[in-house]
Amino acid sequence: MEVPSTQAPATTGVVTDSPLIDARHVTMSYGASRVVLKDVSCQVARGEFVALLGPSGCGKSTLLRLVAGLISPSSGSLTVAGQSPEEARRVSQRVAFVFQDPNLLPWRTVAANIALPLELRKAPASEQAQAVDAILPMIGLTSDDARKRPRNLSGGMRMRVSLARALVTHPDLLLLDEPFAALDDVLRQQLNEELVRIWRARGWTGLFVTHNVAEAVFLAQRVLVMGSRPGRIVADVPVAFPYPRERSLRAQPEFARLCGELSETLRGESS
Repeated sequence: MEVPSTQAPATTGVVTDSPLIDARHVTMSYGASRVVLKDVSCQVARGEFVALLGPSGCGKSTLLRLVAGLISPSSGSLTVAGQSPEEARRVSQRVAFVFQDPNLLPWRTVAANIALPLELRKAPASEQAQAVDAILPMIGLTSDDARKRPRNLSGGMRMRVSLARALVTHPDLLLLDEPFAALDDVLRQQLNEELVRIWRARGWTGLFVTHNVAEAVFLAQRVLVMGSRPGRIVADVPVAFPYPRERSLRAQPEFARLCGELSETLRGESS
């Protein structure tokens, strides 16, 4: 898949005075007996790509849903672009979410699934068609694919459609909840490479949930490591590898070293 090359955002984890995401002492609980997140503080700068890495059940997806404004924290402060997440989603309409399940509508074509967010915003049909035509080659689909139904697509192609549906609105913030977890390792690596290319071309801010260490290191500028029981951030690790990141990076000793260090941190939190 070819994506136009642009200058990559800075590869440091430096956060500006006005971060796009600003979480301070966020706690999420369901009654006194079930505390999912406790005292979570983190910032994500505009244009930054950050991975949330942690074991299953540590609250990664809960934190992502809080940022999306789908749920509200029990205590603490959380803002997106200086607003509450609910207000940012409602007013700017520039926050997009990619779930682990593609959640495609089976009766709609690929093109109609991709255009759905624009249709809900009552964009003219001509604008919808132009946007779909523009996004298809970026995510590796053809005009023939656009006429297919989800049942005729492989798992990888369905996830591409889900990603295109999120990107068609040109979001400022893209939230991804383990979107490649159900795919085989070869396809997962390929989509990681393509996601990096799209991010560099479009310049959105990315927050990517995963429990796969190598995926986090390959994609992100910073990795926020979460511990469980209750969920909290235990490490903020910069990833200094320059962009573009090619598949050969995974064979480099420094890549393996950083993956090993993060794995040890995770093991310490899971034991």
